[in-house]
Amino acid sequence: MSARSRNHVTVTGRAGAPVVMLAHGFGCDQHMWRLVVPALERDFTVVLFDHVGAGQSDLSAWSRERYAGLDGYVDDVLELCRELALGPVTFVGHSVSAMMGVLAAAREPEAFAGLVLLAPSPCFIDDPDTGYRGGFSAGDIEELLESLEANYLGWSGAMAPVVMGNPDRPELGEELTNSFCRTDPKIARVFARVTFLSDNRDDLAAVRVPTLVAQCSSDAIAPPEVGAFVHGQIPGSRLITLNATGHCPQLAAPEETAAAIAEFAESVR
Repeated sequence: MSARSRNHVTVTGRAGAPVVMLAHGFGCDQHMWRLVVPALERDFTVVLFDHVGAGQSDLSAWSRERYAGLDGYVDDVLELCRELALGPVTFVGHSVSAMMGVLAAAREPEAFAGLVLLAPSPCFIDDPDTGYRGGFSAGDIEELLESLEANYLGWSGAMAPVVMGNPDRPELGEELTNSFCRTDPKIARVFARVTFLSDNRDDLAAVRVPTLVAQCSSDAIAPPEVGAFVHGQIPGSRLITLNATGHCPQLAAPEETAAAIAEFAESVR
């Protein structure tokens, strides 16, 4: 099976232009980027894809063994880069996909012109021994995972508005709820553990490609201290704080998000 087919790849925008690859987070698919794509495809080749287990990916390619950690997803990203053969890409990773980008760029830096880490978190769990603040205690995360595993649809309806933020725009929370609910609960349970239990703090220093850390001004999932930590650990990285609120700025503030991506991608072309 080709990677392009397995991950339901969409390529749009200007042929021959610098490449921007957009990678979605937990419970989402490439549709979540639809509001930023029109602004990017004027000047870039834009690559969208679904992680295996999400969207219109080939579900037969999913296995618990391959996707029990981030490495299986990282393998997919690198295979996509090789198969598409579009040259070095600016990889935009949202949420958990930000750490996939970190691991992929550390392994094969020649595949990447740069990284945009959008609302990233290398570890969601606070570490009092080091002073690291991820935003959640170990007990918080275990309770979250237990709730998800007991009643995924109920968890989706309760958690999606928290993730999205923007309570004055309930339609955004409803969209994320629907996206969560389209994911196979069996796959979602495994991916949730990968997302919320991974600790990639020690991997950040290995990144040697230009990197933009883009955090949101208010984010219940990745507080400002997390973005500052990521910036501090990646040599030469740049940190910006978007005016956007919530954990999904590509939906809540697509113009601002697209502009930040485009400016960075242009700077590393």
